[in-house]
Amino acid sequence: MEIYYQPNLSNHTTYLPEEESKHCVRVLRRKPGDRIVVVDGKGTKIEAEITDANPKKCGFRILSEHETARKGFIIQIALAPTKSIDRTEWFVEKAVEIGVDSINFYFGKHSERRKINLDRVVKKAIGAMKQSGQAFLPQINTYDSLRELLKDDSTSAQRFIAFVDFENQDHLMDLAEKGSSIIVLIGPEGDFSKDELQLALDSGYSKVSLGNNRLRTETAGLAACHILNLVNR
Repeated sequence: MEIYYQPNLSNHTTYLPEEESKHCVRVLRRKPGDRIVVVDGKGTKIEAEITDANPKKCGFRILSEHETARKGFIIQIALAPTKSIDRTEWFVEKAVEIGVDSINFYFGKHSERRKINLDRVVKKAIGAMKQSGQAFLPQINTYDSLRELLKDDSTSAQRFIAFVDFENQDHLMDLAEKGSSIIVLIGPEGDFSKDELQLALDSGYSKVSLGNNRLRTETAGLAACHILNLVNR
C-alpha cells in the first residue's frame, strides 16, 4: 500500500493534506474503500480506508494504529549545502533512506552557496521517508555559520569533524560507539578554513577519516551516515 504523510495524526486528523490528497486521488486514482498507510513523521503509522476521495481533502477511516519505537542511537550529519542544489537534495533523499535523525545545514567561510530553500528540502525528506517505509521524519535545521551550529550542539555524546591531514589516520568506523548520539561535521566544497577547524576542535570535535579517497561534500555526508548505521547494525 502507498504511504502518505499527515503530520497531525496525534490531533485525530482523518484526512490527507491537499498535496497528498491530490496525489492519492488524481494521480493514483484511489477510491472510497481503498486502503492506504499514513504516517505522521513522529513514529505513528496507521492503516486506513478512504472514505471521501476528495482531491483537496481526502478523508479516511483508521483501521489500525502502530507506534514505532525510536532507535537507541542518534545520527546527526552537519554539512554546508553544495553549489549545485541538486547534489544537496540527492544527499537528503539518500541519507533519509539509509537512516538519519537530523540534518544540519550551515554556511561556512568557503561555502559557494549562501542560501537554501528549506521547504523544498523538507519535501524531499518527506518523499524519501515515505519511499523507504519509515515512520520518523528527520529534523532539518539551518545555521548562518559554523559557529552558530557549534553553539547549538549540546546533546551529542561524540563529535567528529571529517578532516584528513597527516596527523589524522583514525577512521569513523573505529571511533564511533554503538548506541551513542553522534554528529559528524562535513566541510563545504572549499573545505574548512583554519579558523573553522580550530573552532570545531576547541568545541570538542575530533578529526576523523572517512577513507582513503577524496570525497565530494554530499558523498562524504552519505558515507558518514552509512558508516554510523553499520556501527549500529
